[in-house]
Amino acid sequence: MDVREREIRDEQRHLDAVYDRLAEKIHEAEYLMADAARRVQVGTPGALAERDAQVFRAGLHLSRLNSEFEDFLFGRIDLLAGKDGERGPDGASTSLEPAEDAVREEPGGGRVAEIAETLHIGRMGVLDAEFVPLVIDWRAPAAAPFYRATPVAPGRVVRRRVIRSRGRRVLSVEDDLLRPQVRALCRGAELAVVGDGALMAALGRTRGSRMTDIVASIQAEQDEVIRAPAVSVTEVTGGPGTGKTAVALHRAAYLLYQDRRRYAGGILVVSPTPLLVSYTEGVLPALGEEGQVAIRALGSLVEGAEADSYDDPATARIKGSAVMARVLHRAARGAAESPDAPRTLRVVAFGRRVELGAEALDRARRQTLGGTAPVNLLRPRARRLLLDALWEESGGPGRYPDRALAEEAREAFNEDIGTEDAFRDFLAAWWPEVTPLGVLRAMAEEQRLARWARRLLRPREVRQLARSLRRVTPSGAGLSAHDVALLDELRALVGAPPRPAAPRAADPLDQLTGLEEVTTHADRAAGGRRARDRDPEAAGERTDYAHVIVDEAQDLTPMQWRMVGRRGRQASWTVVGDPAQSSWPAPEEAAAERDAALGRRARRRFELTVNYRNPAEIARVADGVLARALPGARPPRAVRETGVAPRFAAVPAGGDLAESVRAEARRLLDEVPGTVGVVVAMHRREAARGWLAGLGAGERLVVLGSLEAKGLEYDATLVAAPGEIAGESPAGLRILYVALTRATQRLTVLAGAADEPDAAGLPALLR
Repeated sequence: MDVREREIRDEQRHLDAVYDRLAEKIHEAEYLMADAARRVQVGTPGALAERDAQVFRAGLHLSRLNSEFEDFLFGRIDLLAGKDGERGPDGASTSLEPAEDAVREEPGGGRVAEIAETLHIGRMGVLDAEFVPLVIDWRAPAAAPFYRATPVAPGRVVRRRVIRSRGRRVLSVEDDLLRPQVRALCRGAELAVVGDGALMAALGRTRGSRMTDIVASIQAEQDEVIRAPAVSVTEVTGGPGTGKTAVALHRAAYLLYQDRRRYAGGILVVSPTPLLVSYTEGVLPALGEEGQVAIRALGSLVEGAEADSYDDPATARIKGSAVMARVLHRAARGAAESPDAPRTLRVVAFGRRVELGAEALDRARRQTLGGTAPVNLLRPRARRLLLDALWEESGGPGRYPDRALAEEAREAFNEDIGTEDAFRDFLAAWWPEVTPLGVLRAMAEEQRLARWARRLLRPREVRQLARSLRRVTPSGAGLSAHDVALLDELRALVGAPPRPAAPRAADPLDQLTGLEEVTTHADRAAGGRRARDRDPEAAGERTDYAHVIVDEAQDLTPMQWRMVGRRGRQASWTVVGDPAQSSWPAPEEAAAERDAALGRRARRRFELTVNYRNPAEIARVADGVLARALPGARPPRAVRETGVAPRFAAVPAGGDLAESVRAEARRLLDEVPGTVGVVVAMHRREAARGWLAGLGAGERLVVLGSLEAKGLEYDATLVAAPGEIAGESPAGLRILYVALTRATQRLTVLAGAADEPDAAGLPALLR
């Protein structure tokens, strides 16, 4: 059993004990409620009030226990001894600073300390039968170091652990080591560290002043970003392995804890891929308040839409380009005109038939579209213009020389004609309600799209775009992440149609008693949920956040920047990225939309310069590709060596790529006890999953398309057919650079025949 599995098992044991205690507390609360309910007859009004109070308190406690019962444990901190021995009401030590003798010098050099206290952090506090804290409520003062401690100012914290669980099962743990130079002991054994914290521990315990200085520089760089003032825009750049994502997420927790009132509007974390969202959710704990931190992939940012397809690079380039905003504007306007729209409007006015033909209707449509409101909100304008045209055609203006009489007649005309079924049916067919998805699917019709995209897209681009959109179904299946950005743009262009206010049903109790509300405690506890169910606005998605964090920002297309920008109009921002890892082939175009999204806010810029993920042996290979992709770019400094050189292999002449990938993956699984990532070109990812099925590696083995690897890391990485990855798009060399920088221990590069490997298996791209 490796360290990670052992630590997960230990946390599972603690979680089981917590759930056992919760079950006891629920049983107690149920007993109290049942006991109070049995006292049906009471002698005095005071006794009645006491009984009702007991029912209320027991019900409130039971409701809270039940609502927080699942997925509520998310963190742990291991602490040094404090300066004093005082303890708070939750049983935890109140001291924030360590005792003077908490860390001591070892005879042979180095420093050692004993863990004096371990606190688990969750959605509510739980004490055992002896009043020892099993879980500390995240709001309690004792939990503050979980959020506030940083490598530069760790206080008593030695290790901060994020625990990811589902239901009653611990899924994973991720450690953040705040004192890597200290050898910490917990009950006589050395403190185990999992994840990035293990790398920091290895760095911090390497002897020599140079390594100590490097660890200090990593800590200082990251701490400065975490604590940066939240006003305006904080921009963070840094190469692979510099900890950009982890820093951004710790910053979210830090800001939310420092100023909860300010960020009650929520924090949005935007990640480029669902895989990175899964990783992010494992690093940033649920903070105990629903809705405070929303973590979304770009393909999941629009409520009701979920990307489940990928675009090839050429199609992605079209959909992501800023010119699509103009195409969509035309499409939204054009979609209001259905091919089946009626071409004649006939009504009866003043005892005779009045008719508007195609020319008059086209004129009314052009006048309607001259407005700037979203298409669905133009319908009242269309109705008014049609009535104006009918009034003119009927000769109404010449019938009433008296102005007051004419105005009165016109009002009556509008009322009579505008409420006729024939007119309303015509208006519904002539100006139908438009939906964003409907417009997107209409763009799959090449002829209509060609008309809307005239002089904006080339004929070849029109064909390519229309063909891509044909996969989108009426239910929204077949969307790509780029399509979701187009949908969001269309939502702004189309708008929600005006709805008549639904009359509030009268409550019989209101009529009989005049009481606004008569509820039980259970009703009150569930009232907020019912209100959200009734109110679509309350139940709908949040689109305006107090702080927006964009991870891997260099990959956002212009259209995706427009989508994210709509969610941060009043927000402060943290923007994290690395131009050297960009998969978008037109960075200048994206920069323009990024600047528009961020507005005129002041910018604070930080750079992370230390790569502590990749060993120097791996970094040297990746740096060679970076030099080709972006001549003059400065890679981050790799600060550790393992003595293990990357392995280069080639598919044998006449051999099979699939079999070679399988053999090399099996080799890496034998060499490392942890995870292995296999990176292939996007068009091979499904086939590669089939190649590696049956190896029995379970969750240890992950197959990735080249664009899915961004932001992730594995103990070992196999990069197959690097030339295919580099040739996927104009940004292919930068994407290959990303693939080569995912490993923390071992890297294998498998060359195919097209890679032109030399006798040692080294592909031409890496020579």
